[in-house]
This record gives sequence, C-alpha cells and structure tokens, in this order.
Amino acid sequence: MKHPQFICFCLTILLSAFVTKASAQEVFDYDTEIRPMLVQKCIECHNTNMPKANVNLDNYKEKARVVKDGAFWLKVLEQIESRAMPPKSKSPLSEEDYRLLVDGINGILQNSLKEHVPGQIVVRRLSHTEYQYTVKDLTGYDFDARSYFPSDGSGGGGFDNQGGSLFITPLKLERYYDAADLILQGVAENEQLWRNIAPEEYDPSWLTRLTVWVKSLFDDSYNSSTHAQLAAEKTIFPFATKAYRRFLKDDEKARLSTLFTQVYQGMDTLDNPQRFDQSIAQVYKMVMVSPHFLYRTEEEPPNSKPYYLSDFEMASRLSYFLWSSMPDDELFSLAYMGKLQDTLVLEGQVKRMLADPKAKRFAESFSTQWLGINKLLDTQPIVDPEKFPDFDMPLREALYRETVEYFYYVLTDSKNMMELVNSNYTFLNQKLADFYGVEGNFTDEYKKVLLANANRGGVMGMGSVLTVSSLPVRTSPVLRGKYVMEQIMGISPPPPPPEVAELVEDEGAHSELGLRKLLERHRSSPGCFSCHQKMDPLGLGLENFDATGRWRDSYGKAAIDASGTLADGREFNGPAELKVLLMDEKEKIARNLATKVLSYALGRGTIFTDEPALRKLETALLENNFNPDPFIVELVKSYPFRMKINDFRDKINEVL
Repeated sequence: MKHPQFICFCLTILLSAFVTKASAQEVFDYDTEIRPMLVQKCIECHNTNMPKANVNLDNYKEKARVVKDGAFWLKVLEQIESRAMPPKSKSPLSEEDYRLLVDGINGILQNSLKEHVPGQIVVRRLSHTEYQYTVKDLTGYDFDARSYFPSDGSGGGGFDNQGGSLFITPLKLERYYDAADLILQGVAENEQLWRNIAPEEYDPSWLTRLTVWVKSLFDDSYNSSTHAQLAAEKTIFPFATKAYRRFLKDDEKARLSTLFTQVYQGMDTLDNPQRFDQSIAQVYKMVMVSPHFLYRTEEEPPNSKPYYLSDFEMASRLSYFLWSSMPDDELFSLAYMGKLQDTLVLEGQVKRMLADPKAKRFAESFSTQWLGINKLLDTQPIVDPEKFPDFDMPLREALYRETVEYFYYVLTDSKNMMELVNSNYTFLNQKLADFYGVEGNFTDEYKKVLLANANRGGVMGMGSVLTVSSLPVRTSPVLRGKYVMEQIMGISPPPPPPEVAELVEDEGAHSELGLRKLLERHRSSPGCFSCHQKMDPLGLGLENFDATGRWRDSYGKAAIDASGTLADGREFNGPAELKVLLMDEKEKIARNLATKVLSYALGRGTIFTDEPALRKLETALLENNFNPDPFIVELVKSYPFRMKINDFRDKINEVL
C-alpha cells in the first residue's frame, strides 16, 4: 500500500479524473454518514485490536485524518469500487451503501486536492542544527550542539527537523538548562559579545541614586530596584523578542521584569554593574529554556478552514528553511510592517537569503541528510579499519565537505540542480586530491577543479556517497542500486521476500567470481528477479569504485565489468555512461527533489494534499533547466508553505 510507484500512479489517475469530472462533489458527511457506515461494514475486521491485512480503519475518526492519509484511502476506495471488499464471506453492500462509501470517500479526496488544503500546524523543537545557529545569531556564541546533546532521529522525510522525531526527554531538558549556562558564561567572558546582547550598562552615579531617593519619598513603590528594572527592560525585551521570534505579550513582559527584580534584589551583596549584568544573565537563561525559544510554535485561532500564517510565523518559516535559524532584522521588519504576505516581497527575500552566506547552512543541512552522508562525522567506523586503514576522520571530514561545497555551488552559482547527477567538476583540497589521485597544486582550502575523468562528476562519483552506500568490508551493487533509485530518482523498491537468502559473504568466492556472477546466482529466484533487474545494473555501473570511493579495475582476481542494461533496455558501460542515461530521467529527479525539499521546508513528510503543490514544483524545475531560484520561490509561495489548518488535537497546550 505504501509503494511510491503505486501512490504516484493512483494520484495521476485521480488528478486526471478531476479534469473530466470537475463537477464531482462531496455529497455525504463523514461524521454522520460515512464513518457510521465504515463502523457497520468495515471496522469489524479492520480495527485497532484486529487489523486484518494490517489495515486499521478505526483510527480514522475524523475527516482530517482521511485527507492526511489520502494515498492509503485511494487503495481503500479501489477495494470497495472493485467489490473486493467486503469479502465474499460477508454480506455484500447494497447499492445505496456502495454509492455512499464510493462517492463519499471519492468526494473527500477530490475536494481535499481541489481546495488546496495545507497540512496541520507543525509544533516542533529546534533541531540541534537549528539550535546551534539560532544561538549563534542571537548571542554571537558558537556552541557545538551536535556534540553536546543526545542525537535526534530522522522523521518521516528523513530529516532531523521533522516534528515527529523532535521530542524532549528529561535528560535532554536538563541538558538545555546546562547549555544555557555554558552559552551565557561564554558570552559574558567576551565583553564585545556581552555588550551586543546587553548594551545597557547600569552603574548609577551619585546623582542618579539621589534622584531615585527623592522619587521614593513621593512614591512608596519606587526604589533602586525599580530604577534598575526599567533600565533592564530596555535590554531584556528586545532580546526576548528576537529569541521568541515575535512580539512579546504583556504577561510575558511582566514575568521577565518580575524575575529580574527578584534576582536583582537577591544579589544585594554585589555592586553594579556586575549585579545588574548577572541579573540580566539569569533572565536570559529563563528565555533560552522557554518553550517559546526551544520550540517553533504557531498560533491556532479558532478556524475550521485553511488560513494564512501570520507575518512573524512566515518570517520564521523562511529563516529556518533557508538559514536554519531565527529571522534577521530585515525579516523582522517586514513582518512588523505586514509585508510577508506579498508574493513579490517573498520572491525578493528568497533571492536575498540565497545570496547570503548563511544559505550555506541550508546547503549543508539538506544535502548531507538527503544523501545520508552526515554519518561520516560520527565517531564510529563506517568501513572496516583493518581493510581500509587510511580512512581516518580527516578524510571522512574532507569527503563530507566536498559534497557540501559542491551542493552550495550548484545552489548559488551554477544554478542547475541536474549537475548533482552529472558534471565535469568537483571541489578538492590536498587530502582529497591525493585520495582521488588528482594531480595539481592544492592547499587545505577547497577549490573548484575541472575533472579530466568523466566518471567522477556528480554526487554518484563522490567518496562520501559511495561509502555510505557500501558495506563496511566491500561494495554492494544491491545497496548502491537501491540508493540511486531512492535518493536520486525517488523510487523505493519493495522489501525482499522473507525467505530470500543473503548474498554469500565468502571472500574467496567474491575474489574468484566477482559480485556480478554472485548476483546472477542470487537473483535467479523468480521472487528476486523483478526488483534486482532494476537495482543491480545501477549498482554494478558504479562497481569500479571501492567501498571508500577509490577507483579500481578489478575485484580480487576478477576484472570488473561495469556494463549493464537498464530495465527499459538502455545499455551503458561504466559510471560515465550510466550518469548520461540517468540525466534523461528528469521527471523522476524533479519529483524527488520537489518531495525532499518540500518535506525539509515544512518539517514533516509530504502528504496527499500536497500533490498539487508538488506538481507545480516539478514544473518549476523542468521548465527552468533545474534552476533552484524559481523552484524555491515557487515552494515559498505554495499553499503548504504559506498556509495551515488547525489540527484536531490540542497539541500546543500539550507541548507548552
């Protein structure tokens, strides 16, 4: 049910039906008509306690859930329409009941696409990358969040900014308190950094103290703490406004002011300005452990229909998408003036933000997670250290950095994302040049290098990708073929049958026969052939690269044969020719990039109602020679990015 090929096919059929049946409408109410019929006819077998065929319809108590899982309900609809359900062992549906379910479900799904329903609000904690860059832009302090916090998992889209994976444990909450202390201590030790976030230096002169004393004679509530509090508010409120990414509410201002006064009064043994600064620091710590800082929250006004984000919410979506951080002063200013609903302003901001060096954060965060190479920075071995003793951390970091520099160049300079598949250049430093065997004058800095060898260009010729798509001791054409299908073309093969045996791991057999012969034996089973016919040629075409990405001509005693025939009959010989053929798969690559980037931008997996937006994103790539600028502009202007619909759960209060 969840195979992307099937889903895309169904969506194509459904969207085509909209053209010929534009008058189709939802004529049945889900809560009062469709759901009761499902309970009566379907949920007896497909419920939480007994999900026959692993299908549980009982979870869908609201129409919004049906819309969210629209691809799944296409399959349900197909089963009902074909009369496959209910099964022959059960009473068949009457014509009236049949029409209720078929027309009702079909109407819900059609209207959800026609009305451009966005996904629900995503309330999520800042990822470690977002936390690190937000702290840096807020305080100027460079804090290594990746090393300090327990690692996060990847969500449904494969990215660490997905709401479903960004939960808080007691351990992580404790670490946030400690991190705030470390960050503010580091800032306080640098006078320039501290004055950037606390510009008000409070050390009242004798004349000021006299003025305070005189005022206190006429106002019992006015004292030295009151005077310090008023001075502190000039510093605290702007800091908290930036940290919360919006205007402060009156009750929030009152809490921050009260906390400052309490701390200030408790530090009466200290002299100013130290007393004032330390009190400010304690308030800043409260700000940095607040859910309003740690979480990206969006308001949920009473509304049952889709509606646009507020300007400040739009500013945050933009900044965390392209900069992995809080909005800058220009975005804040545009939000304050209410201009971020203007599509021309949005287009200008996208171009400005991509031209800013901070766009390299997006290049790194997106590309390394999309391609799965961020594991190169982990401390545990990726390949067998005995078999590949020179594959050390400096080399791993260099391979990682090559991919980042390359993606950033495509994003901001070459402006052609098809060069991710094939090109005639890469970015090398001395260590990488030595590793790849490229001659020339290099330093520790990365520079663009034209490649004489056509086998290397594009991400499939990079050691980073070739390593993460291999086994620790050897290459795996199956893994590499599956990797190319999934990561480059966005096609997921079905899982192997449970009875299929693993490929023999005898090194002698590998050396004598080579992986091609072993795979031919392995896929001789009818249950294996159909999938391996698609995967294996893609992986075998990259077999000249070893498990770390170095070039080789033989596998032990067996010469490497990197030729192959794709499932559609096209033939190739070696990585260079394979990449030329893959360059013809523009539609698949455009769809995959659209799906991946939209998922990253929204912080959730793509859903059924994103389909019209995804089609526009595909078109933006195909009609503009894969230029990322109009593609990202189209994404930012799309209804899933600019709009939201309230969830059917009160999850904001659960989080806060």
